[in-house]
Amino acid sequence: MLLPDPRADARSASVDYPPADWQPASTSNYTASERPDSYAIDRVIIHVTQETYANALAIFANPEKQVSVHYLVRSADGHIAQCVHEADIAWHAGNWDYNTRSIGIEHEGWVDQPAYFTDALYTQSAKLTAAICTKYGIPKDREHIIGHYQVPGTDHTDPGPNWDWVRYMRLVNFA
Repeated sequence: MLLPDPRADARSASVDYPPADWQPASTSNYTASERPDSYAIDRVIIHVTQETYANALAIFANPEKQVSVHYLVRSADGHIAQCVHEADIAWHAGNWDYNTRSIGIEHEGWVDQPAYFTDALYTQSAKLTAAICTKYGIPKDREHIIGHYQVPGTDHTDPGPNWDWVRYMRLVNFA
């Protein structure tokens, strides 16, 4: 049984990325930590929810789901919710080593429906990724900004073939 994060109340209203809105994941769905002191953060993992924004938030808040992410980006307007503090370990990659050393960013949509990958989603996500890379000294390249499908041992395909990596990386590097 996981114990609640004793720091949750103290940090609950604060966000690590000021444009984000705090929408907490259940404390049962992530591991409390003191990153980067306890684990170095050296990559960003890009995901696509296969759900709506509202449903994804509900999943992360449900203690029975055993899944979370640091950030969720809404398709329509690029609005960002933070669900887990960057110091804590979100359960998003399906690989403990990658969870401990990464920040996970989910994007509302479906891998086979490129209409969800809007200008606003790409732009706001790229700004977030650039800020994370700057904060932790992560190189802004495809070796350090990866898709969920690139995590060893995963069976996921996201962000999928419709995700425009060239565009995204250009936006990250010019953010």
